[in-house]
Amino acid sequence: MTGRHLCRPCHNREKAKGLGKYICQRCHLVIDEQPLMFRNDAYHPDHFNCSHCGKELTAEARELKGELYCLPCHDKMGVPICGACRRPIEGRVVNALGKRWHVEHFVCAKCEKPFLGHRHYEKKGLAYCETHYNQLFGDVCYNCSHVIEGDVVSALNKAWCVNCFSCSTCNSKLTLKNKFVEFDMKPVCKRCYERFPLELKKRLKKLSDLTSRKAQPKSVDVNAA
Repeated sequence: MTGRHLCRPCHNREKAKGLGKYICQRCHLVIDEQPLMFRNDAYHPDHFNCSHCGKELTAEARELKGELYCLPCHDKMGVPICGACRRPIEGRVVNALGKRWHVEHFVCAKCEKPFLGHRHYEKKGLAYCETHYNQLFGDVCYNCSHVIEGDVVSALNKAWCVNCFSCSTCNSKLTLKNKFVEFDMKPVCKRCYERFPLELKKRLKKLSDLTSRKAQPKSVDVNAA
């Protein structure tokens, strides 16, 4: 600025530039504290009052439909509040668990990674990603490896989705009322089983009988000394 004659507003702009600070667009003085940003311009906050309660504003003031409000009044005006940070949500809103969230604040209760639109699973008021829900609570389908959200078919010491419990040979749907045989840890319907080679059926029957005997409780001779 040496050798130049500047008016006060221009002098203040040069000073603010050198300090890395803003110039107030109302009084044209340097803003030493945190500025209030309104319509992309910087101001001293105390130049404004809340449009609802009339209180002098701070840098935390919020703009809504062209008007400025203090934070408490803004929060009461139906603006969604994030369930995590308790701050107003001005962009995209996630509705889950009976609350509203900033997209980046809606996270897995275990790994704390944001879901970012991916599927989540709820348990006792908390949200989990599929991986950690499976680890902590889930019945995972043996066939599709996804969490079973509806009815669970318990068969062959495994859990299955209703739609996934089917003959591993012909893919026909099965229920626990249907007769089926275990082969390679998967169910095979009776019709497909009948088409198996005789030797294979004998081995399967022998294995089934052996498994049944192991599952039966051992008898105790009460007369033994």
